[in-house]
Amino acid sequence: MQNNLHTQLTKVTKNDREKLLNQNAQLIWFTGLSGSGKSTLAIVLEKKLFDKGFKTYLLDGDNVRQGLNKDLSFDDTGRIENIRRIGEVANLMLEAGTIVLSAFISPFASDRELVKQTVGEAAFMEIFVDCPLEECEQRDVKGLYQKAREGAIKNFTGIDSPYEKPSHPDLIIKTDELSLEESLDLLLKQVLPRISKK
Repeated sequence: MQNNLHTQLTKVTKNDREKLLNQNAQLIWFTGLSGSGKSTLAIVLEKKLFDKGFKTYLLDGDNVRQGLNKDLSFDDTGRIENIRRIGEVANLMLEAGTIVLSAFISPFASDRELVKQTVGEAAFMEIFVDCPLEECEQRDVKGLYQKAREGAIKNFTGIDSPYEKPSHPDLIIKTDELSLEESLDLLLKQVLPRISKK
């Protein structure tokens, strides 16, 4: 069946859309343990970029799991497919010229690499939200770590499923050491040069 598929070329290119929007499309990929601060950082960064006039969209793990990926499990196979789908969605949004922020645990290095290959290395910015497991457990606003420790949740990253730290992220943010404002300043210094048209 795949042999019968052909890429449909359009008359409007990604470059055309970026020029219209006066920005460089970029995927800003936040990765880290549950409770590390990924969503919090992505939310405040998106608001800051939006206020500066950038066209943005935030893909969040919980939100996507309630819609597009609600049919997927939380075992390794489901997690791999979850990230693959997100990579494809992000790629479509990048083609539209949008700056995409994503907040997913994305525990496996191979999955993050697949996303990078899907969207292209130049359009992929990996942000490692580095927070010790003990601190994440203390925060545990959703009560997930406690449930995992009690055995009520299986295959929970950091407890009975591994998290593979990025080997060469574009930026590391230690949320147990930095305030939200300090973290946002670091992000803006890294992100603005990549998304701003010269």
